[in-house]
Amino acid sequence: MKYYFSIFFTLSVVFNINVFGQCTIKYKPFKSGEVANYQAFYNWGFIWIHAGNVQFTTSEKDFRNESSYHFEASGTSLTNYDWLYKVRDKYQSYVDKETLLPAYFERNTYEGGYKAYEQYNFNYPQKKIFGIIENNDVPRTKDTLALSTCTFDVLSAIYFCRSLDFANLKINERMPITTIIDNKIYNLYFRFLGKETIENRDKKKYRCYKFSALMVEGTIFKGGEDIMVWVTDDENRVPILVEAKILIGSIKAYYTGATGLKYPVTSLVSSTSK
Repeated sequence: MKYYFSIFFTLSVVFNINVFGQCTIKYKPFKSGEVANYQAFYNWGFIWIHAGNVQFTTSEKDFRNESSYHFEASGTSLTNYDWLYKVRDKYQSYVDKETLLPAYFERNTYEGGYKAYEQYNFNYPQKKIFGIIENNDVPRTKDTLALSTCTFDVLSAIYFCRSLDFANLKINERMPITTIIDNKIYNLYFRFLGKETIENRDKKKYRCYKFSALMVEGTIFKGGEDIMVWVTDDENRVPILVEAKILIGSIKAYYTGATGLKYPVTSLVSSTSK
């Protein structure tokens, strides 16, 4: 069950982008009050099991006397599966309202008895990230990492990428990625695969931009471009579907709806649901 909850990691890494060499954004496709929901499915043989839910929330709050965007995300296993593998994941990030660069990130997760805590303070004048890490294997530890241009945490990265201009991307164009994950800086990339109309699990069809992403080989992913993401081809840039191959199967995250979207969902082309 834990492999599905890497879906939050998947969404975050796929949309963490250090593009065009600048931390610039075209516009902000979201507003305070946006809430987007997803259902997580894990492939068990020939069966897809609804294992949990993921939610992303946007609001405005003061952070260190500055008006900031506050992004939150949570991943929770269904109570029916808590006996097998209980998951209670929470992430939050405070970012600059103009650049969307992160000022603070916090992860507090519980997955099958494994607890993990991460905190990152981004200091731009000193070009450093001050971190605190603690988990079942590592006692509470402080660390300092170099802060390079356009480095995002796994949550602020999603919103930054949604704010970029996809219109000028070329098929198979690769874009570099810089992100901090588990107290390490990773330089990966994602690849633009063109436009495609897809049918969601609720039978609604959306015009989408399609991307693949290079992942780090490890305990969950095999490595390589084994993740696919479809993002709405409209001004909201909302992820509709995420598919990922993992070491023991595959996972999917389906969009189930959102409230507080900034723009009309013009990418919705039809619905065959009754």
